[in-house]
Amino acid sequence: MAIQNPTNGTYWSAMEKITYSIVSKAASMLFRPAISSMSLGRAWLHKLPNKLDQAQVHGFEGIEVFYEDLEYLAREERGITSNETPTPEAQIRAAYTIKKLCDERNLTIIGLQPFMHYEGLLDRAEHAQRIEKMKLWFKLAKILGTDIIQIPANFLPKEQITGDLEMVARDLQEVADLGLKEYPVIRFAYENLCWSTYFDTWEKAWEVVEKVDRPNFGMCLDTFNIAGRIYGDPASSTGKTPNADEDIKKSLERMVKTVDVKKVFYIQVVDAEKMRDPLIQGHAFYAVDQPARMSWSRNARLFAFEEPGYLPIMDVTRAFIEGLGYHGWVSMELFSRTMSEPGTEVPQEHARRAGASWRKIEQAIDSWKN
Repeated sequence: MAIQNPTNGTYWSAMEKITYSIVSKAASMLFRPAISSMSLGRAWLHKLPNKLDQAQVHGFEGIEVFYEDLEYLAREERGITSNETPTPEAQIRAAYTIKKLCDERNLTIIGLQPFMHYEGLLDRAEHAQRIEKMKLWFKLAKILGTDIIQIPANFLPKEQITGDLEMVARDLQEVADLGLKEYPVIRFAYENLCWSTYFDTWEKAWEVVEKVDRPNFGMCLDTFNIAGRIYGDPASSTGKTPNADEDIKKSLERMVKTVDVKKVFYIQVVDAEKMRDPLIQGHAFYAVDQPARMSWSRNARLFAFEEPGYLPIMDVTRAFIEGLGYHGWVSMELFSRTMSEPGTEVPQEHARRAGASWRKIEQAIDSWKN
């Protein structure tokens, strides 16, 4: 029986099929593929059951539940047509539904994300409200069957947050200590975003993790957010920072020497398009109220090995896996303008692309070992 190569549609020889099988089994012993639910299509256009179907069909074992999907499902189940925030009871009901949908498809929920705009708030009344929201997220996480909540480094304007490490660490210690009291314990994966206001590199995020110093507080390492800050610059005519190649090389060398792999709770592997024109005023993706890297991220990420991707994301991935010795979940977290396109084929196409990307990542991992 002829079998197609899932990466390009050509037909494999018998030896190629055997080789691919061996490679896949070797990698799958240590690494499991996951995908973020919103990477299969935005919630206001694409229903979660179909997205989960496509994730299963294309070989994914894990799902990052994007809060947007839970929120839209909660509204749908309650017949809410406005954009009002669903009640805690509605969110809890939606979490049970998502857990059932994932169980039916043998999908493990690896995390709930993103718990945004938390640390360093100058408005302490707002901080107190976020703590109450976190307590609801504890309930949601337990229902979903996950022990990880992902916190992206804050990207609110400087007028609203502080970059003071002591205060930021205290805020994060507060939720970490609350998480330690839960059973099972809730873990927090802190992630630098390449446009975060203060903590926009992995080095700065690691400094936060060390300062927080709690066993349940670690990192999510994301190839795009690392390379997209150190190496990539969408506002530049070259698409790169001035000393991109040397800077990323030295940064990854520091990472391997510095980061404790036990603090890496999971990794995300994606690339991004190289902009044909600098992402500045006049560009289609330009937004006056957000940094260029944020606009780039929301519109133009790619799965690994896709064109016209150009970031050295496999060098970053190799640093995670060979350098740090990471093994565990590898998630495909895509943001793109294509996720907001209508049509039932959108989740299918994104899942297909992600699956093809994962198989190439597997092959790369195996080649490093050899």
